[in-house]
Amino acid sequence: MKILVYPHDLGLGGSQLNAIEIAAGVASLGHEVAIFGRPGVLVSRIRQLGLEYIEAPQPGRRPSPTVVASLTRIIDDRGIDVVHGYEWPPALEARLAVRRRPSTAAVATVMSMAVAPFIPRAMPLLVGTQEIADAERAAGRHRVGLLEPPVDLAYNSMEAEVGQAEFRRRFGLDSSRYTVTLVTRFAHELKLEGTLTAIEAVATINASLPVRLVLVGDGPARTVVEARAQDVNARMGEGTIVLTGQLDDPRAAYATADLALGMGGSALRALAFRRPLVVQGECGFWQLLTPESVDRFLVTGWYGIGDSSADGAPVLERILREILPDSRQRGQLGDFGRELVEHRFSLEHAVQVQLAQYRDALAHSAGRAESLRADAKALWCYGSYYLRKRVRRARGLERADDFNANPVRATLRATEAAGPR
Repeated sequence: MKILVYPHDLGLGGSQLNAIEIAAGVASLGHEVAIFGRPGVLVSRIRQLGLEYIEAPQPGRRPSPTVVASLTRIIDDRGIDVVHGYEWPPALEARLAVRRRPSTAAVATVMSMAVAPFIPRAMPLLVGTQEIADAERAAGRHRVGLLEPPVDLAYNSMEAEVGQAEFRRRFGLDSSRYTVTLVTRFAHELKLEGTLTAIEAVATINASLPVRLVLVGDGPARTVVEARAQDVNARMGEGTIVLTGQLDDPRAAYATADLALGMGGSALRALAFRRPLVVQGECGFWQLLTPESVDRFLVTGWYGIGDSSADGAPVLERILREILPDSRQRGQLGDFGRELVEHRFSLEHAVQVQLAQYRDALAHSAGRAESLRADAKALWCYGSYYLRKRVRRARGLERADDFNANPVRATLRATEAAGPR
């Protein structure tokens, strides 16, 4: 097959890393795969894996006619069989590019915490958690499957050469403190609350336990994070909160941690490095991964919703005080995490799931009438979404990431709390 993979972004992030690493796995089995997208730090990873990179034009408003035109030229020039869009803008642009090309299939993957309702329901879709897949089926989407975020276990491993010594030297990480690490994006939606809570918890603990928090990442909320970190360092001593900025290769950050915090793909990569993991969520949610707690994450994904944001710092403080001084327990939890990703989240398994989706999309394309109905409904949904977005913007309430701002887990939890009517 000839496959064009289109991540939503080539900055550092879980969805796009998954896209690139799965694409490389598909290519290793003899398929012709190229990556299409705007330039970003992950272009180096694309080239490291031996994949072709095709630069996308600047999109402007999404879905972008300029991007769609570029996709159609590539499809026609290269005889592309499958165009694969990750997250909603590439998914819509992929669908528009193949509308008059019946021999080419468009498929989508969404690793966000909710699926945009305007991704056409006739479009084959993979999502990252069983809970989201079930919610999509309940909403009437039939061509949906599960692809849990995979981990390249050879690349993400304590046995790999990742430059730990240089990382410690560069950021002043001596052995005088325990190191807690969070590799994340400084986004206002979904992640900022937990990042600020982690800073607060580490500051409080330092009165009795020497701990540092290493924050790896960047994003639109960077100035908020920097201000909070500077305040803590002024009170508790320089190096209590360490900001590395965005790293092209964050593996050394995982490898040097005594304990990792995280959600989604970042959480799984921490497990690959045999690090005990505290799963981050929203509304005060923090939970240590153990053999007793793992089942919930296999359904909901590596994320959760608590009862109140005010609970977050005390909950995280309690976990850190218990786990950090206990090297034996940290080792046991690290071994458990590595075994979990080896058995359930391997890249090899994800590649086979992905290939099955491609083959099914080519073998069972939706009929013209079904596709037209699905596209018309998607267009209506998108029009409604865009109108609401314009209203929010006029009121100064626009969110940068609507679908991570409204996770399926939060919606279901609210429904459960309301009870039967």
